[in-house]
Amino acid sequence: MTGVLPDTALTEMIAAGTIAATPDILPQQVQPSSLDLRLGATATRVRASFLTGEGARVADRLDDFAMHQISLEGGAVLEKGCVYVMPLMEHLDLPPGTEAIANAKSSTGRLDLLTRLITDGGTEFDRIPDGYSGPLYAEICPRSFSVLVRPGMRLNQIRFRQGQAVLTDAELLTLHQASPLVDGNPVIGQGLGFSVDLRPKTGDLVGYRAKPHTGVIDLDRIGQYEPGEYWEEIRTTDGRIILDPGAFYILVSREAVTIPPTHAAEMAPYMAMVGEFRVHYAGFFDPGFGWAEAGGAGSRGVLEVRCHEAPFVLEHGQIVGRLVYEAMAATPKALYGASIASNYQGQGLKLSKHFKVI
Repeated sequence: MTGVLPDTALTEMIAAGTIAATPDILPQQVQPSSLDLRLGATATRVRASFLTGEGARVADRLDDFAMHQISLEGGAVLEKGCVYVMPLMEHLDLPPGTEAIANAKSSTGRLDLLTRLITDGGTEFDRIPDGYSGPLYAEICPRSFSVLVRPGMRLNQIRFRQGQAVLTDAELLTLHQASPLVDGNPVIGQGLGFSVDLRPKTGDLVGYRAKPHTGVIDLDRIGQYEPGEYWEEIRTTDGRIILDPGAFYILVSREAVTIPPTHAAEMAPYMAMVGEFRVHYAGFFDPGFGWAEAGGAGSRGVLEVRCHEAPFVLEHGQIVGRLVYEAMAATPKALYGASIASNYQGQGLKLSKHFKVI
């Protein structure tokens, strides 16, 4: 098989012990092109984020940076601005030729909850090399809100691939011509470009900015929180906003995006040439996202934006990132959508699932 491995292949890997866990992996963890990962029972507060480094173990490096350890049993608060490392329930024994990449889940990114995977011997975040065998850890840093977590919560996910799967620009154009990927003329260059929508068809609400001083968010509480207690509405009538350094925004793409069942995609999180900001902490787009037959009929990409060094003017239609498409090794049995209780099919501007719908 060459390409991103689908749900059927993941199920086979679990049965073979290539992907294993204590306790056993649950069927609902398997997504169309990825596997949800679960938090273990403890978290270690560390002085700083770190990469393990070649030949080193995460457990040993924790001795260098640990401040204190906390139990997640019964629930524990991860404080805003602090860095934590926690073991995940899953571990890997990948065969030669199989590598993996991890990313935060959509709801995790929309809370500005920086979540990255680290491994023994790792020299990059969220990258698991060909043939890796060993444990998995999550590094978590709440950036805007303190959060309450428990063992078994699923904050990030892992995608497996074999061989070269990324589409060239020529292949991407051919795919768009056969099955339109956006509702307009595609901007193709090292992926599919997407832009920001600051001129909505109705009203003047274009986004949300996280408030600096809020209460704790319990990640198990769905649809329970009042948006106004955590977010400021961003409104404009002239198609532009100014991003404040250090502030976190939820915006939306101008384009409605489609991911065909034969492909998956990942949003590149940062483009240095378009401005001093980062877009999208949760980058995986599953097969079927925005696909009409899966109930999508074109779905907007929600943009998780953090401005860096200086105030920056963002204008309607400005290119802010790109989607990199990859071929699936096979079409998944299940597609992103209502059949697997996906939260963001057919979405527009939308906060995480924890907030009441406005």
